[in-house]
Amino acid sequence: MTLLVLPCLLLLWCWLKYGLLPLRWQNSYLAGPDAPLQRGCRAAARGRWEPAARLFEDAGQDWERRSLYAQRLGDVVAQGSDRWLKEWRKARPGDPDAALVVARAGVAYAWELRGAAYSDMTSQDQFNSFHRELLAAREDIGRVVALCPGDPTPLVAELWTARGLGYSHAETDALWSQITELAPYHFEAHTSALQYWTAKWRGSHQLAREFAEKSAAGAPPGSLLAVLPVIAWYESHKDELGPVGYCPPDLRALVDAALTDAALADPDHPRLAEVRHLLGYFLYRQGRYRAAREQFRHVDGFTEALPWRYSRLASLHYRAVRTKTGRRALMERRWR
Repeated sequence: MTLLVLPCLLLLWCWLKYGLLPLRWQNSYLAGPDAPLQRGCRAAARGRWEPAARLFEDAGQDWERRSLYAQRLGDVVAQGSDRWLKEWRKARPGDPDAALVVARAGVAYAWELRGAAYSDMTSQDQFNSFHRELLAAREDIGRVVALCPGDPTPLVAELWTARGLGYSHAETDALWSQITELAPYHFEAHTSALQYWTAKWRGSHQLAREFAEKSAAGAPPGSLLAVLPVIAWYESHKDELGPVGYCPPDLRALVDAALTDAALADPDHPRLAEVRHLLGYFLYRQGRYRAAREQFRHVDGFTEALPWRYSRLASLHYRAVRTKTGRRALMERRWR
């Protein structure tokens, strides 16, 4: 009985003191709670494909959700759990949803082979494997495009191959036109394209900033795209040390605009959790601890988002920021 009571008491203590979950309860595969997706991923890891298939059936033409499901289930396959996908394809030959997961799995596996290190720390063998798998994934993506005309989801996946294989700017612009014709405000499409335009990949700080600003300016309220300039700023400055750099008025204005946009978004938007993580981090770095805690409370228990995914010790990084946020927010409340 005691073994059951103690974890519950720990949960209650952390929640009452900081409004946050115990530090050890973290999910490193998702950005936020999504019960159907969590069930689908667990079932897939155990060899069952039917819950994954139902995810896509329920998503219908919700392109944001369809893209998220394909991405996360592709990650499950890339991590070595593929028996369920083989069974799915055997049970339903030619199923476009299964084909989409195959394509996303190929992209995810290619990036697993490359690793997360900078290019000068990545071996030629890693690059060769990376490019070989991306070329194969591009063929899989082409098959999905033929199976799913009008669906932007496989084209969004191709943005990852554009970045890795080094599509020219003209080629990427052509791909981008196809995507935006089908889904002009698609969140993953915009964040993936922004990565292409960063200096570390195929663009520059200026090109990334211009893409982010133009996309945010043309997006409707609640689209979450107001966070793009914040992401562009982070990509240009993330290696700089010290919290002072996060406090200029122009950056604070960018964060405030993204906060307003997030508040106007559909609470069920499948990518809102990713935005909350980044906003929570920036608010923390700006010393706005109560506002930061409010963002973290929505996504606590999950770490697959910026900025944590850039850290080899992502969970520890998140835990340190989140714990300090909780403590400072509690102190602020006492001082008021």
